[in-house]
Amino acid sequence: MSGVREVVGVVLMLGGALFSLLAGVGMLRFADTVSRLHAASKAQTLGLLLVLVGAAVHEGGPSAPPLLLIGVFMLVTAPVLGHVVARIAYRTDAVARERLTVDQLGDRLSRHDAAEPPPR
Repeated sequence: MSGVREVVGVVLMLGGALFSLLAGVGMLRFADTVSRLHAASKAQTLGLLLVLVGAAVHEGGPSAPPLLLIGVFMLVTAPVLGHVVARIAYRTDAVARERLTVDQLGDRLSRHDAAEPPPR
């Protein structure tokens, strides 16, 4: 049984390493901020989760719960970080707005700016 756990753990870790490598390549190759953010958040999160699950399967025992807790923390924080970075990129004109299919943030910001009184 131990040999099967080792093989499954190694395969999961190698798959995670491959996803992490692809996320790095995506960060270098993609042209705009939104595409780079997608590569950084989606592929890197999946890569890290695969590595953590593979390490938990491979090691087992008392080291598995902390590894899985790190995975849960990553699942909670990655979307928040991606959202904040995307809003900052949008507000600083680092996003090619003409390439967006739907621009909900632009509508919301224009309504907010219209309702806000001018500064004195």
